Amino acid sequence: MQKWVYLLLTILLFSTYLTSCEDSLSEPTPPGKSRLDVVKNRGKLHCGVEGNIQGFSFVDQNGNYSGIDVDICKAVAAALFNDPNAVEYRNLDSTERFTALNGGKVDMLSRNTTWTVSRDTTVGLEFAPTTFYDGQSIMVRANSGINSLEGLEGKSICVEAGTTTELNLTDNLRKRNIEAETLTFQQADPAYTAYAEGRCDGMTSDKSQLLGRRQTFPNPEQHIILNTTLSKEPLSPATINNDPVWSDVVKWVIYALIEAEELGITQANIDEKKNSGHWKVRIFLGEDRIGGNIGEGLGLSNDFAYRVIKQVGNYGEIYDRNLGKNSPFKLPRGQNNLWTNGGLLYSPPFR
Repeated sequence: MQKWVYLLLTILLFSTYLTSCEDSLSEPTPPGKSRLDVVKNRGKLHCGVEGNIQGFSFVDQNGNYSGIDVDICKAVAAALFNDPNAVEYRNLDSTERFTALNGGKVDMLSRNTTWTVSRDTTVGLEFAPTTFYDGQSIMVRANSGINSLEGLEGKSICVEAGTTTELNLTDNLRKRNIEAETLTFQQADPAYTAYAEGRCDGMTSDKSQLLGRRQTFPNPEQHIILNTTLSKEPLSPATINNDPVWSDVVKWVIYALIEAEELGITQANIDEKKNSGHWKVRIFLGEDRIGGNIGEGLGLSNDFAYRVIKQVGNYGEIYDRNLGKNSPFKLPRGQNNLWTNGGLLYSPPFR
């Protein structure tokens, strides 16, 4: 009996310890303050990411983070602190990400999160501009003979719980009268493991996530992503609702990445452009006050865009090194091109 009592006390104490550790990560915004004040006082950005998707947010064996979502975090840190490395990344699964943001464990999410009306309202998120336009699809084995959703009739599909992916799959199966078994997992890793082990015939998620995860398989060429789009998935960073000061900072840092590409400003030529004398460029980079002190209105330095592009690059550079021509994926820009090149990326004027 004493052994059992001791064991129960040990479990209780350990559980209490874990809870206290979790609570210690929470840093709610004080009343009357903005999250911007909290982040500035701390001197470091706490950014919620996924951590396991190559091309978006991936941590290697040395603890180094990379990906387009990671570079968004770096861009915000560069704007705030003139240091893209002033970031603490926190890996969050799909079921905990919103609670972590609302509870103050992270300052923002840059975690392949789809912008939806319910998340924008009842969940309490404020979405920044979309950083990747995506769509949901399904990955199957190349030798399966499956080439459409209908080909999964009577088969099984793995999906992560608490995602728009799960809802979209259910809707599409019902709409097309397809009888398929859905295997739901609380986290992405077990879902992909189950697929890799053959416990399900297909794995569904955003096309970009499927592409990144496939790259980690021993034989990526043995798996194909169906030419089927089940949904629209605008992936966007997010901050907590009802804090316009902080959400404006994140919003305009992202717009700066897009605007810089449109203006032809890169990491390599930014100093030359800064001194070029072109009024539009000089306003954007904080050199010309005719257009107003654009940084001061955000609680940032007027050269915040210069800091961001100099240290992180414009949107095109970020895309190319993580997903595009300079990455293993060679993923065409498509909808993620500038509006001037037939894409959906567009920034309001910087003036």
